[in-house]
Amino acid sequence: MDEKKGIQGNVYKLGLVSFFNDVSSEMILPILPVFLNTFLGAGKEIIGLIEGVADSLSSLLDIVFGYWSDKLEKRKEFVLLGYGFSSLSKIGIALSTTWPIVFLFRALDRMGKSIRTSPRDALIAASSGKEVRGKAFGLHRAMDTLGAIVGPAIAWGIFSLLGTSESAYREVFYVALVPALLAVLVIFFMVKEPKKIEQKKNSKPNFFKSLQLLSSEYKKFLKISALFSISYFSFALLILRADEIGISTENILLMYLLFNIVYALVSIPLGQLSDKIGRKLVIGGAFVLYALVCLGFAFASQFWQVALLFTFYAVFVAADESVNKAYISDIVKEDVRGVALGTYSTALGAVYLPANILFGIAWATFGAVPAFGAAAFIALISGILLIKCCE
Repeated sequence: MDEKKGIQGNVYKLGLVSFFNDVSSEMILPILPVFLNTFLGAGKEIIGLIEGVADSLSSLLDIVFGYWSDKLEKRKEFVLLGYGFSSLSKIGIALSTTWPIVFLFRALDRMGKSIRTSPRDALIAASSGKEVRGKAFGLHRAMDTLGAIVGPAIAWGIFSLLGTSESAYREVFYVALVPALLAVLVIFFMVKEPKKIEQKKNSKPNFFKSLQLLSSEYKKFLKISALFSISYFSFALLILRADEIGISTENILLMYLLFNIVYALVSIPLGQLSDKIGRKLVIGGAFVLYALVCLGFAFASQFWQVALLFTFYAVFVAADESVNKAYISDIVKEDVRGVALGTYSTALGAVYLPANILFGIAWATFGAVPAFGAAAFIALISGILLIKCCE
């Protein structure tokens, strides 16, 4: 039984933290590749290396930090440390004069994400009752995505005033430090450790025992999610497909904005829907929707079609980023919730990198239609398998 009823204050405060952090991050990330290439002399292969390492670090260590937060019976300290690392990384990027320095601090930023994600999600779960947990995770994702809308808008405003010189880029980086610092301050002064974790005195299982304690339902879900992840490739490849179809850079930017707006708008309703009709049904439906999106990108040829596909893709991502975590939180005990969430992120992260490579090879070798078609088939099978598990 859940000791919490409704949504507690921590959920709103952590939503505010994610909003401030994403305002900061999304001011920097869309322009960082151009800054690296134009002003620091980094080639495409170097930028690919930086982002590849960053993406790996952001998920492959989640299982370790999730377990530690269970073992130490602490969540807030990991959340504070993780967001603190990300804030520190932004200072380093703003002061960087060579690409290896950016590489170092970009890795630090993603390490911070890995440290905080599982403990933060466990904290959200502990601060919400099961009957509204989908809404709680949806609220957090909506606040996070709202930051992804505000951040680029602020950066655009700065460039409009100052132009696109190196000094203008650095001005954006410095301004981005303000919301990053606010995120850390909200955690330090406002977020509270759940009393159940503070007061619990029972001995904790070791790492491997914690994995054994995960339920059979969780393990089945993890296997189906890993299968689905074979079909799940980087958002950048969808942008590349839009460019291949003939969508202009300006319109691609508009689609990115559309994606984030839709994501923010549907996150809470999708979470609430999962509270009412069940998590598995919503997640399975999202997998099927992703299959249709892949199929659409295989054959799309016009602007309105691509815009519609980005809209549907935003609905899928909103469900995938929130309802999955709510479902995991429901089916595991609180004392192994951190390692359960971390294992999920790490397992999917391990599949994600080779899946992207294989998809890219298939696209280059056989063309877009076979590559996107194969991804659609795997996603459809995954969705059917999950929906069949709904009782």
